[in-house]
This record gives sequence, structure tokens and C-alpha cells, in this order.
Amino acid sequence: MTVVANEKNELIPTRTVTGCRVCIDYRKLNDATRKDHFPFPFIDQMLERLSGHMYYYFLDGLFGYFQIPIAPEDQEKTTFTCPYGTFTYRRMPFGLCNALATFQRCMMAIFYELVKDVMEVFMDDFSVFGNSFHLCLKNLKRVLIRCEETNLVLNWEKCHFMVQEGIML
Repeated sequence: MTVVANEKNELIPTRTVTGCRVCIDYRKLNDATRKDHFPFPFIDQMLERLSGHMYYYFLDGLFGYFQIPIAPEDQEKTTFTCPYGTFTYRRMPFGLCNALATFQRCMMAIFYELVKDVMEVFMDDFSVFGNSFHLCLKNLKRVLIRCEETNLVLNWEKCHFMVQEGIML
């Protein structure tokens, strides 16, 4: 983050752009793909389960579903051409119709025994909770151990630790 002055000479924190994002048109692939209807949690039910606890940790997964590897036999389906050559994704790119459902399924599989007991998961947003400082810390440890075991990377800049309230989604 850098701080720059705007036209009114106010100081505004700004994130420096250090790279670029690529968006490939996968409409033809998406049309030919069998749709995955894995259910997402109902936000109202998830918020109800989250409310009323004393302490929270709000964790954010880094690069979301780009952490999910594509099976080698399916990688060629993501091939795209540009002036520099032909490239194929090895990890799930933006634009695939089943990327969101696949990612949610993976997160639920990773945290299956922790969901609803010590945390809630919505895509790459993980909310860990507890009714005491010690319990919330213990729950966070369980979640972080699972992240390490599965090589799930968190975006520490977007994480909030040991708070008593927060904004979801």
C-alpha cells in the first residue's frame, strides 16, 4: 500500500498494481461442460450460526480457486493462444462455469469436521468463532493446522484476528 494525494490534496491509501490478470473466454467450454450444482450455504443461516459468539477470526484464502489443481487429463481443455504462444492452466482459472462449485466443495471437504462447530466457510472466506478467548484461539489453531496440512494459503492482509464483531462478505 502506498499513500497518494488526490485532486483535493487528501491522502488516499492505494494498492500498487504489480501484475496483470488474464481472462480467457471459456464460453464454448462452459457450454459443453456438465454443470456442477454443489450447494452453497444459505447466507442467512450461516449468519445466524455466526451471531452471538464472543470472539471471531475472519480469514481469507489467497487467490481463491486458483489454488485448486486441475487433473492432468483435463488441463488441455483450458488451453489458450496469445501472441507469445499456446498455454494451458494447471490450476483452476477464472471463467470456468464449475470453478465456484468445485472450490466450495473442496473447502467443505477440507474443513468438514470443523464447519458449524468452530467455523463457517463461504468460498474463500473462513469465519472462526468461540465464546471465550481461549476457545477461539484453540479453534483457530485447529483451522490453521488444517490449512497447513492441505497447503491452503491465506491472504494475511485480509485476515482479522480476535475481533468481537466484523463484516461478512
